[in-house]
Amino acid sequence: MKKISFILIIATGILASCSKDLDQVPLSTATTPTFYQQPSDFIQAVNAAYNSLRGYPDRQLFLSEVRSDNIYPTNDVARDPDPINNFSTGIAANVYVEEAWTADFNGIFRANTVIEQIVKNNTYVGSAALANRLTAEAKFLRAFYYFDLVKLYGKVPVIDRTVTAAEATTIARSSVVDVYALIIADLQFAIANLPANYSGVFPAYTATDIGRATKYAAEATLAKVYMTRSGPTYGIEGPGLGLNEWSLALPLLQDIISNGPFVFNPLPYSFPTPAAGIFSYTNQSPGHTTGNREAIFDVMYIGAQNPVLGATHPWQLVPQTYFNILGSNSTALNGALGTPSVSANLVASYAVGDTRKLPFIHTTTFGSDTKPFFRKYLDTTRISTASRFDWPVNFIAIRYTDILMLKAECILHGTTGTQGDVDGIVSQVRVRAGLPAVTNVTLAQLFDERRREFAGEGLRWFDLQRSGNLITIMDAWKAVEDAALHKINPITANHIIYPVPQTQMDAVPGLYIQNPGY
Repeated sequence: MKKISFILIIATGILASCSKDLDQVPLSTATTPTFYQQPSDFIQAVNAAYNSLRGYPDRQLFLSEVRSDNIYPTNDVARDPDPINNFSTGIAANVYVEEAWTADFNGIFRANTVIEQIVKNNTYVGSAALANRLTAEAKFLRAFYYFDLVKLYGKVPVIDRTVTAAEATTIARSSVVDVYALIIADLQFAIANLPANYSGVFPAYTATDIGRATKYAAEATLAKVYMTRSGPTYGIEGPGLGLNEWSLALPLLQDIISNGPFVFNPLPYSFPTPAAGIFSYTNQSPGHTTGNREAIFDVMYIGAQNPVLGATHPWQLVPQTYFNILGSNSTALNGALGTPSVSANLVASYAVGDTRKLPFIHTTTFGSDTKPFFRKYLDTTRISTASRFDWPVNFIAIRYTDILMLKAECILHGTTGTQGDVDGIVSQVRVRAGLPAVTNVTLAQLFDERRREFAGEGLRWFDLQRSGNLITIMDAWKAVEDAALHKINPITANHIIYPVPQTQMDAVPGLYIQNPGY
């Protein structure tokens, strides 16, 4: 990665474009001034902004799951995940820390470009309705990427327009408050202008648009923004602002529940082949009228393309021996990472009879591997024979069960609702997992249930941030899990966010001040 990668992303005049399909299609290039000549050009430009989501699942696994009490590496193989899990202070050059910053800003640049071009070349867009829809998609994506950035790094540069290379070298990191201001404004615009489903007539979404962000995806993201802002500050310039915005989040969540087309999937999780449930490969599309009606927004992939356009997240955090022993497909998967193991604490948190444990986590000896690992996204009948980077498996970024449990969290923070509402939501999730219903659920119990339900989905670290108990929980976990090896460094509030990537610190010395503790 080049030292001036961020500046190049912001200032370059090249716009990446792609075809109409959102299944992570390849990018070609076209110069901005000559590209926008017809409505399809603007649609392709928005598609290019979606493309920065391609590595999003992997980043969530490593920067949230590996960082949390869900993962514990029992041997140091000097791979990139270990310093993240060990709370090393020298991870500014870590590949995942670098990649998240670069990919998110790449998506932001593409969104900025198309937003500006819709205004400058509106006569070519075709209609005001299409212009509003495409602008709303671009603003949703810009907000989505910025929300990821603020959760990971705290303060980041606010760039809401295309800039020159000279300007890029002068733009410092903005306050977290200012970053949120842009996020909220963008999401409010998206909610007002995005289609609610895929059953309309162009320029609204049609059935061929499955995968594009809808009004409900924007509502879910804005609800999470308000809830994250309501989390504690921990004394750092991080994502929590200590506000009380639970009552702002609840109506957004309730609209999804009351008016959205989503359904709580009652089918239990299964293994080895997922049934027609949440993670079934035959149930991939975001659910509005058909498809996976638990999926509100997901990152879509297709396999067997040239160049490769499939996913890598099913293969991440799974040891090579798992694929080797499966037989004929193993040669395509050589090179799997030295895998950080699922923590003993997480494994033990699943009660006897919890039907989530078997499909989510492999816990028995497999060849030379004796440590548990995540297999949530694996169907052993559909292992890619071409490449470990080519799984035709979507990643659900926002799902309906999360919305229900976030509603319960808001109620426990004093918004409209009853203890019975909270108990009903948590019991619904538990009964699906083969467990008995519960009463008098507390916030601590809710977060414990979220941990089991969303294990391996990239939510845990951000849940801990929001809970206010991150350091307490991590210290207690470390005292037991790390008692023998003493691999994990002291965990402080500074570790709640990541360092600014070293490439960005070096690009223009003095422009950024490194986050404390790194």
